[in-house]
Amino acid sequence: MTRKTGRTRDATIDARILAVARRHLAVYGYERMSLAAVAQEAGTSRPALYRRWPGKAELAAAAVGSMIEEKQANPPMDPYAALVAELADFQRGVSRPGRLSLVGTMLQDTTEPEVLARYRARVVAPRRRRILAILQSAQRSGLIDADADLEIAVTMCTGSWYGRALADPTPPPHWPERTAALIWHALGGR
Repeated sequence: MTRKTGRTRDATIDARILAVARRHLAVYGYERMSLAAVAQEAGTSRPALYRRWPGKAELAAAAVGSMIEEKQANPPMDPYAALVAELADFQRGVSRPGRLSLVGTMLQDTTEPEVLARYRARVVAPRRRRILAILQSAQRSGLIDADADLEIAVTMCTGSWYGRALADPTPPPHWPERTAALIWHALGGR
């Protein structure tokens, strides 16, 4: 007796769906993201999408969860140079197509809490931890004030990019170096 088998499962479909979902989140936001449009652009069917993710919240959370910020290969040992390198890495990441609008999507009231939580855990928190570790290293080495407010400094590092983007879409020349210098001096850097 010969057993019939179904179609061979396409191993690339998950990655295609997640890539399209990330783009749609960035372009349309969570509320306007359509599962039918994601399936169509990914070259699959809605039933195939629903076999993998039961709904929009689960797909959006998986799409955000699949975003992993690239780590620097060998961060510099000097805390100031490490801060400049981290901010340059941040600028490269946030300048990719759709990344800035994805930040806006995460700030919408209609974004599912699970989606926002995954974005914070996978994208925001690792960057903040790296910046904080750099500044703590500088503090331990006596390169910045012992009582410097590192929590606010971490927020200012990346927050200055978003504030600038709202005011003017053109990044200022040497943004990582200029931002690092301003933060460093504000923390009593020597």
